[in-house]
Amino acid sequence: MNEIFLLIVGAIFVNNVVFTKFLGICPYMGVSRKLDTALGMSMAVVFVMTLAGSITYIIQKYVLIPLDITYLQTIAFILVIASLVQFVEIVMKKVAPALFKALGIFLPLITTNCAILGVAILATQKLDTFVYAVIFSFASALGFGLALVIFSGIREALENREVPKVFAGSPIALIIAGILAMAFMGFSGMVK
Repeated sequence: MNEIFLLIVGAIFVNNVVFTKFLGICPYMGVSRKLDTALGMSMAVVFVMTLAGSITYIIQKYVLIPLDITYLQTIAFILVIASLVQFVEIVMKKVAPALFKALGIFLPLITTNCAILGVAILATQKLDTFVYAVIFSFASALGFGLALVIFSGIREALENREVPKVFAGSPIALIIAGILAMAFMGFSGMVK
C-alpha cells in the first residue's frame, strides 16, 4: 500500500510530466487561457492517458514482447492513443458540444500529445505489474491536469492585471511556467 501511495505522489508532484519531463507543453500552453477549457482538457487527458497506459501495457507485455516485435512499440502505442482520442471526440461532441467547440484543435492534438505517449512508454519500461501501470498512468494524468489547472488559474488572474507590454502574452506565460516548475521542484526528495 505504501508503494502505491509513493507511486501516486511521485507521479503527481515529484515527477510531474509537465514540469520534470517537459512533456505535453503544447496543450499546456495552448489550452490554459480559460479555466473551464483547462478542466475539460484535463478530464479528456485523464481518460485517454489512463486507458492508453493500461492498453499499451497489455499490448507490450502480451503481444510485442512474446512475438519479439518490440520495434513496433511506438506505432502500436500511437494507434491505441489515436483510437482513444477519436472515441473521446465522438463522446464529447454528443455530451458536451460547448466544451468540444472550446477545445477546438487541441482535442485532436491529444493524439500527438507526447505526455500520453511518454507515460505509456514509461509505464511499460519501469513498472512490473499491470496495476502499477494503471495507477501510474492515472496519477500522471492527474499531475498533468493539476499543472494545467493551476497554470490556467494564474493566466486568468493575469487577464485583470497590468502586465508590462514587453511581457504580455506568451512571455509572461513562459515565466509563470518556469516559476511553477521551480515550485514543483520543492517536492523532490519526497519520493524517488
